[in-house]
Amino acid sequence: MENNVLARVNGVEITQEHLEQTLSRYPQERQSYLNTDLGRKQLLEQIISFELMYNYGKEIGLDKDAQYLAQVEVMKKEILIQSAINSALSKIDISEEEIAKYYNDNKDMFMDQESVRAKHILVETIEECEQIAKEISEGLSFEEAAERFSSCPSGANGGDLGAFTRGRMVPEFEKAAFELNIGEISGPVQTQFGYHLIKVEEKKSASVKPLEEVKNTVANTLLQEKQSSKYAELVEELTNKYTVERL
Repeated sequence: MENNVLARVNGVEITQEHLEQTLSRYPQERQSYLNTDLGRKQLLEQIISFELMYNYGKEIGLDKDAQYLAQVEVMKKEILIQSAINSALSKIDISEEEIAKYYNDNKDMFMDQESVRAKHILVETIEECEQIAKEISEGLSFEEAAERFSSCPSGANGGDLGAFTRGRMVPEFEKAAFELNIGEISGPVQTQFGYHLIKVEEKKSASVKPLEEVKNTVANTLLQEKQSSKYAELVEELTNKYTVERL
């Protein structure tokens, strides 16, 4: 990208790079607007107005004002503190061996829970439920029966509830669903909502996510742990190096 000069204010050049840097400091949702022709024009005008105010502040001597200078010192201290912390923590590396060891030592943290994908038909009475089960046994598809008879909104999708893990459904429904084999249809199952026929489409056993899938998570966890430890060690070291009086 060419660093074109977009404007000059009192001899100071405002460049394309300056505009891009200013744009990058805005929240992502705001950037989507500013990163248009109109948005960039407005942003440039804002940068120009700020540069004008900067010149005005210097002209009336605010850069020598005691309150301004005190604020500058506070900001300089805050920036130096953050820079010192960043410098100390930037030297921390996480090795592949450390990632693998953490993963192997904590596999229970990376479990995919047992899950079931099921469809159901919900009606008010056991008689209705038994009659629908009879029609299904005589050739009516479960999905068509759900569309015709189920009082649950899922009926419009053939009764499909999607996949769910334990603890997501009421106990009676969950017990029946997890005990069914794939393709099997339950008998009437009573819950607080009424009577269900349940058909299991897919079952997945609990399994550990592969390392590659969670590698970034493990690396970030280790990095945070190391940074926290390094920070505490550095604070202790500096406490012994510099004078600290707690009054």
